This record gives sequence, C-alpha cells and structure tokens, in this order.
Amino acid sequence: MKHGFLPEERIRVVETGGCPHAAICEDISINLGPLEELSNLFKADILLCEYGGDNLAANFSMELADYIIYIIDVSGGDKIPRKCGTGITQADLLVINKTDLAQAVCSDLSVMERDALRMRNGGPFVFAQVKHGVGVEEIVNNVLQAWEVATGKKWH
Repeated sequence: MKHGFLPEERIRVVETGGCPHAAICEDISINLGPLEELSNLFKADILLCEYGGDNLAANFSMELADYIIYIIDVSGGDKIPRKCGTGITQADLLVINKTDLAQAVCSDLSVMERDALRMRNGGPFVFAQVKHGVGVEEIVNNVLQAWEVATGKKWH
C-alpha cells in the first residue's frame, strides 16, 4: 500500500489474535472469507496471500494456496536453505532475494545454490534482487506457467 502497487480496496489484512502461522497451515478458515470476498468483487484470476512471519517451519496449507512461493533473503545467512524447513522443501518456488547484499553479510551464494538444489530435490529456485528488478521476470514466468497448467488457459 505504501508504494501504491495495489489499490487499498484490493488488499485485506487478516489478524489472528494468536499464533499467525496457524492461520496459514492449521486453521485456514480465517483467510477464506477475505479471499472469497476479493474473488467475488474483482473476478480475479490470481489472488496472492502473504505470510509476514519469520517462522522457517511455516508453510501454507495446500487447502489455502494452490501455488506457494517461499522467499528468504541472504541476510539470514547461507545456512538458511539447509535448515530444511517445509517452506524451503515444499514450496513450488523458492526465491533467494537480496543477492546484492551477499558479500556484505558474508553469505556465499554458491553454498546457497548447492543447498537449495539438495534440499529442494532439484525443485525450482530463483536468485533475485526484487528491489532492482533482477529475477522478477523469472518469478512471474514460474507463476504464470503454473497458472496455465492448472487452468488450461493461456495467459495474455
């Protein structure tokens, strides 16, 4: 909202009042209402849910999300991919962001690449600098390709 990427009427905030990761992986019901409302209001082809927590073990329930992008950044250290949380191992796409900071925070991108390949069993991941537009097109292409496979429609 701060940068105006989406109009405010297209954004819903869900506050759980408790452990936030429970609303994405255990009891997803609190999220379903706002998603249904947005779907009905805007006839959207794609809805995005963002979990803003810092729990490496948290991952969206497949009942809530059809496609999961798990985003980490290099400032957490090059050990993060090998910590093997469900987000890293089970997400449809892993994004390793802020690669431009790797040297400043002593993160070795080759170690992160090796560990991402191993922990994800060859599943896709993208090195990115989203703030600078690096890797964004690859991320978008992954999402749209999955949407096309799921719906049988061609994105235009």
